[in-house]
Amino acid sequence: MTKQHEYDAILKAVASFPNGASVEEIRTVLQLPLTRIRTVQRHLAILVKEGHLFVIGESRARRYQLSSLENHSAVIDVELSGKESDFGILLSAIARGVGKEVCRPIHLRSPVGYNREFLDQYRPNDTYYLPGHVRQHLLEIGGAHGDFPAGTYAREIFSRLLIDLSWNSSRLEGNTYSLLETERLLKLSEAAEGKDLKEAQMIINHKDAIEFLVDSVDDIGINRRTILNLHAILSHDLLGNPEACGRLRSIPVGIGKSVYHPPVLPQSIDECFQQIIDTAGKICDPFEQAFFFMVHLPYLQPFEDVNKRVSRLVANIPLILHNLSPLSFVDVPTRVYVCGLMGVYELNRIELLREVFVWAYERSCLHYSAKRSELGEPDPFRMRYRDLIRETVIAIVKNQMTRRAAVEFIKKSADESVLFDAQTRFVEVVEREIMGLHEGNFARYRLRYSEYLAWRNKWK
Repeated sequence: MTKQHEYDAILKAVASFPNGASVEEIRTVLQLPLTRIRTVQRHLAILVKEGHLFVIGESRARRYQLSSLENHSAVIDVELSGKESDFGILLSAIARGVGKEVCRPIHLRSPVGYNREFLDQYRPNDTYYLPGHVRQHLLEIGGAHGDFPAGTYAREIFSRLLIDLSWNSSRLEGNTYSLLETERLLKLSEAAEGKDLKEAQMIINHKDAIEFLVDSVDDIGINRRTILNLHAILSHDLLGNPEACGRLRSIPVGIGKSVYHPPVLPQSIDECFQQIIDTAGKICDPFEQAFFFMVHLPYLQPFEDVNKRVSRLVANIPLILHNLSPLSFVDVPTRVYVCGLMGVYELNRIELLREVFVWAYERSCLHYSAKRSELGEPDPFRMRYRDLIRETVIAIVKNQMTRRAAVEFIKKSADESVLFDAQTRFVEVVEREIMGLHEGNFARYRLRYSEYLAWRNKWK
């Protein structure tokens, strides 16, 4: 039997114990003699190091469980509630367990503080949050952009990246601008009527931050200066204390609806912030580097506010520097993303956030990678609402609607004909269809060229 067959046999044995298996239980299932225990232990250590297994307990109480990326066996909905959903994200049983734990009523969860050991235990290029086969998968779908200077690919798709990342990152913060309203704001400097000006400022700040990353690609890096400046740009005119922009915090902060309490002492915050940067700078794999930032920057909460936004843009730095497809968080359900972070905050468990990260990168590559045909099946949401999407697009074109009129019409269609939980996704899908309409594809909506041209002239 080859080593790979032995590894597979061990993983299969562990899978038969939902609550984890001891070395002895694994040996018994494999029907091995006592003399083989040391061999099993060596194999287990390798499987843990590569991310296939993780360890629960210490010494004689040590048990092994499958990692979240070993068993993609169920689809859960965006609310992690177990009810039917119109669109979901494929998660393992372990990741679902993390989500259910942090979604319990807050009075049933024990208060926790910052665990410095969680950061101290990470060893660059020895510890891996992303298993080897996952890193290889991400490289295959996002890395076919040639051997060019850093930032070349980001510049090629800059106009699309600017809108996608600005809108999705803002959306994950609760921003209510639609995709078309975001496009109008960034291209025409027109703020949406009836919305808080802070929402427009948040999106504009994202635009400025993305421009900073792409335009200054020769100067940016995994360093303190870059991250502080990103925070200053993203938090511009959004903080109660303007002097806090680009500075580490010196006041306590809290996390809404969480029992996690970030560190308070400024010296400790500064030390951990620098340790995160130093550790990340030593990581060789760009995807591991990106995910490391998405875990540890929000967990530390080094700034008074805007921490998650900073982590999402910092995660793109290694991708931009290596000419990989960017991570624009397209289609990522807010609830699942937040629960993934809560798993880090309250449990120091990365499984749920890791699966959100992998899923999010796959979705981003659907927009930017040349390998679109290799990534998954048709979207069930689009199939379900296919006729309504088509009818809405046709009505917008035939009635020669402007951007402002189209935004209101799409929202009205969603309110009248789409289930409440799916309305936000419906609006996004239709808006993307409209934004992607051109003279080479208008016929799929059975539109005449004269109809398309009349609408396009008014749309511009």
